[in-house]
Amino acid sequence: MNVKTRSTKFQKEMIKEHIPVLVNEVIELLKPKRKGFYVDGTIGLGGHASAILQACTPDGHLLGVDLDSEALTIAKDRLSGYKGWFTLIQGNYADLNCILKTIASQFKSWDGVDGILLDLGVSSLQLDTPSRGFSFTYDGPLDMRMNPTSPSPAMQVVNERSQDKLADIFKRFGEERWSGRIAHRIVQARKLQPITTTLQLAELIQKAIPQKTKGTRIHPATRVFQALRIYVNDELKNLHLGLDAAVSALKPGGRICVIAFHSLEDRIVKERFRTLARTCICPPKIPICICDHTPSLQILTKRPITPQPDEIQQNPRSRSAKLRVAVKICES
Repeated sequence: MNVKTRSTKFQKEMIKEHIPVLVNEVIELLKPKRKGFYVDGTIGLGGHASAILQACTPDGHLLGVDLDSEALTIAKDRLSGYKGWFTLIQGNYADLNCILKTIASQFKSWDGVDGILLDLGVSSLQLDTPSRGFSFTYDGPLDMRMNPTSPSPAMQVVNERSQDKLADIFKRFGEERWSGRIAHRIVQARKLQPITTTLQLAELIQKAIPQKTKGTRIHPATRVFQALRIYVNDELKNLHLGLDAAVSALKPGGRICVIAFHSLEDRIVKERFRTLARTCICPPKIPICICDHTPSLQILTKRPITPQPDEIQQNPRSRSAKLRVAVKICES
């Protein structure tokens, strides 16, 4: 079997196995319509995009954005039945306004975006491909770059950052209780040999954590791997920028749906939605409003929507998903 045949087989298997999270809820709240223009800012393997296109074609259009060129190749194959109704761009959803400017001229009746979806975090493709280095389930190079061509893979961070910096990364982005102990263990180990693989790092983390804490539900390396991934890909900064870019791109009545998978992301989404929905953003101690702030969003989900038990049983990775939705009410 040649390389091209293996690649095609892998893509078909990924499409078949990929289960988009909260897809029914996304479609119900995004409300795709014919002639609408929609953005999937983290298209991944195209599961949500396929459902959006099914609802908005034949006259709608979808822009799919992703940092991962391999994911875009698979998404293109998955969406092949909607040829002419979607555009795929390799890029960062934080740069959404620039991306939209480059493609707006393609559409004669362009008047803005009707709906945007951001499905945050790591994709199934990235987790299940050992060579990408996102998971401690498989042995592979300690990479974790969502865009494989970007600089500074995780192994460079692990081997070059100071002990204090590593501890800060694990604490800030992974909320890891034992961040200091783990950072110390890493620095001592790398004096003997570089840390280059996922299982090598996972083993070091397990040795650093006190034995009495290892009976918890999650793997001891989970938070550190999460922290490194977020740091390597600058995910929280991109989320801040991406939320504002998305709200700016929406036309009044347009909707934004965001699926987050851990507390750091969800907290940012919740607070940004709340700020943009407030009539006043003055500091609490100021007795009279002086901000002249006009709300640009109406929040549609007072509490995040989470997967039902049957979805979690079918797709265990969905268990931590939280969906928040808002509608644009004025120009921002």
